Amino acid sequence: MRTMSSDLFSPQMPPQTMMSLLGDVVSARISGDRATLIQAIAYDSREVIPGGLFVALRGGYVDGRQFLQSALQRGAAGALVAADTDDDAVAGYRVVARVPDPRATLAQVAARFYAFPSQAVQVVGVTGTDGKTTTSHMIEAVLRANGWSTGMVGTVAVRIGEHVDLHETRQTTPESLHVQRYLAAMRAAGVGVAVVEATSHGLALHRVDCCEFDVGVITNITHEHLDFHGSLENYRLAKANLLERVADSATRGRLGVAVLNADDAGTAAVRLKAEGCRVVNFSLEGTPGAEISARDVVPTSGGSTFRLFLGGDVATVRLPLPGRYNVANALAAAGACRALGLGVDEIANGLATLPPVPGRMEVIDLGQPFTVVVDYAHTPEALTTLFQELRPATQGKLLALFGSAGERDIAKRAAQGRIGMELTDYLIITSEDPRFEDPDAILAQIAEGAVLSGGIRGVHFECIEDRAAAILALMQRARPGDTVVLAGKGHEHSMIYGAEMRPWDEAEQARFALRQLGYAGASQAAQPKDRV
Repeated sequence: MRTMSSDLFSPQMPPQTMMSLLGDVVSARISGDRATLIQAIAYDSREVIPGGLFVALRGGYVDGRQFLQSALQRGAAGALVAADTDDDAVAGYRVVARVPDPRATLAQVAARFYAFPSQAVQVVGVTGTDGKTTTSHMIEAVLRANGWSTGMVGTVAVRIGEHVDLHETRQTTPESLHVQRYLAAMRAAGVGVAVVEATSHGLALHRVDCCEFDVGVITNITHEHLDFHGSLENYRLAKANLLERVADSATRGRLGVAVLNADDAGTAAVRLKAEGCRVVNFSLEGTPGAEISARDVVPTSGGSTFRLFLGGDVATVRLPLPGRYNVANALAAAGACRALGLGVDEIANGLATLPPVPGRMEVIDLGQPFTVVVDYAHTPEALTTLFQELRPATQGKLLALFGSAGERDIAKRAAQGRIGMELTDYLIITSEDPRFEDPDAILAQIAEGAVLSGGIRGVHFECIEDRAAAILALMQRARPGDTVVLAGKGHEHSMIYGAEMRPWDEAEQARFALRQLGYAGASQAAQPKDRV
């Protein structure tokens, strides 16, 4: 794996006039010199270059208009701002465009600046409450194993051919400017297929606007992000927006295939949004009418085997990733790869080459007599699936640790506590990106669900806000044959307190705790390294 060079990461594009960039944005009110040449685009004032366009976005905590003068001092020639921005705020700019929604307009401007790069590559969009990252990695692994040049934009990394960037943005779907830039870099590198993780936020906030999708995959739609979307119905509709984009792309000659989970009620609720797509259904549970299914699933050491049924074709798959739910993810990936033209044997052989996915059922082994697993599961559905998968393989007790992100879906917290009590033998509730919320208040909300399920604090569960201390405390309880599950952080390399992103590496913290307990040479234990 190689890190991307800056030239590959940021392809150079010729300057364009402000008028040409906004020519098809009918809502734009442009003042100043419309012929001003724009050399680059940025929404972070610190990244503005002379002759650049600064786009003032409103974020969760900050209004980008606060940085208009800072961007001007760095040489910005143009500004793209909200319609109600006063003249004083943009004084000094050569050209200013006022629009109703700068974020939506940014997607249009970025696509035009980078010459609509998705038109030159096939694009697979993957959405769902759980399984997006794993499914995306599976699709890419299968394609690469069969000689395809691929790109990927996702939670863990951005890939362009053989080059990989382990980004730290904490946005699964980056802002549209970056998406278009990545796609342009893929086009320049000769990439044939780009796999894009499309979150509900990314779809609702215009981050994948102006992307032509050939295939859209929905892994499932359960309970998440109601803080942002307001209701489960709105959340489902945001996910379904991917299907509408696939159908729209089909009218312009793209493949237009929707790969849907036939077992999932949430997906069934938005199935009508796939009108105009060629729908391919996958099922792990034998739902009638599914073209893609798995039978004879057998757990193995570190994975599973199963027979993959793809229409009338059958092949045996040796999947090097444990968990029945990962078989479902493999079916979703098989549907996408089949839509791109691969046969059942090519797909089966490709799935066998899947490398480990960071923070997904990652086993930490320093010779301890109990199993330690790091996983990104953080929704009620994902936690339920994770614990149910690990229980049969656990000889002793199932011990778990998780929290709930601050300023996110509050309604799920009590459900998480209930699941922890019902499906594990002992639980430690801890912090997980509290942001500007009171960390102890979040823990108390999760604990309410545990108590309502009969849990007694100090007997069945404990609350320890310091996550490093919580991990060590859980390890200290473990006995031979137990399974210790560290859920919620997975691959992430930071912990967010307020606006501060503190260095964090869950797998490294787990190793550090094990060394403190005497495994792999406690005398040589060192503080876990920073990774931000």
